[in-house]
Amino acid sequence: MTGAARGIGRATASRLAASGWDVLGGVRSDADGEALRAAGVTPVALDVTDAAQVAALPAALPERLDAVVNNAGIVVNGPIEALPLDELRRQLEVNVVGQVAVTQAVLPKLRASRGRVVFVSSLSGRVSTPMTGAYNASKFALEGLADALRMELRPWGIGVVLIEPAQTDTDLWRKADDAMDESVAALSPEHRELYAKHIDGARKMIPRAQKLASSVDGVAAVIERALTAKRPKARYVVGAGPKVQGAMAKVTPTPVLDAALRAATGVPRRP
Repeated sequence: MTGAARGIGRATASRLAASGWDVLGGVRSDADGEALRAAGVTPVALDVTDAAQVAALPAALPERLDAVVNNAGIVVNGPIEALPLDELRRQLEVNVVGQVAVTQAVLPKLRASRGRVVFVSSLSGRVSTPMTGAYNASKFALEGLADALRMELRPWGIGVVLIEPAQTDTDLWRKADDAMDESVAALSPEHRELYAKHIDGARKMIPRAQKLASSVDGVAAVIERALTAKRPKARYVVGAGPKVQGAMAKVTPTPVLDAALRAATGVPRRP
């Protein structure tokens, strides 16, 4: 499992270990590794953007591998007009390229075991919102890649599954105010002025989203279900609320959906 140091990754790794799985968790620091070891998880040094660590991954794994859970991810916030391109590249490198790199590295083992590939995506991979365009782009891309991979790997009996939670009680949401401050600080004075009302609306949305955030344990339970189901679904939406949101987004006309999302995220009617 990638991104196993905290949040969804740590909860899932711990849950699977407690259920009797031999779990290897990707971490980027020794301290994170020791914390995982205490939960019965074997830590593996793995930054998904580090080509050398990804290349070394197969040798660090046991001969038999039954599944990979691609969970590592980051969020880059801000209006698309003002996004530093290096930050956009970082968003895609972690959330998209890194997931593919790890999957490519372990597929020979999964082919031998007729194993399973799980990607932790998001409802944000199906519905975009203002000020999170880079993150939306990464999750939309992940969804498309997983759909193609699922069809490509069918001849070898390798299942490919997407997990789609919405807001989850992790560091990403607990520290959302700090992340917003960093994003705003990176803007030019001109863009801070142009998007002042957007920023204010995004700040007001954070506490509402934090109240709606679901437990990581619920996401971990769904990932375990995706790993153990005899015939796994292509997608598992986590929670009743996200299921309703996703279904409504499919049937709502785009202008109506846009208006609702603008209102919910505080996008002004006029500059």
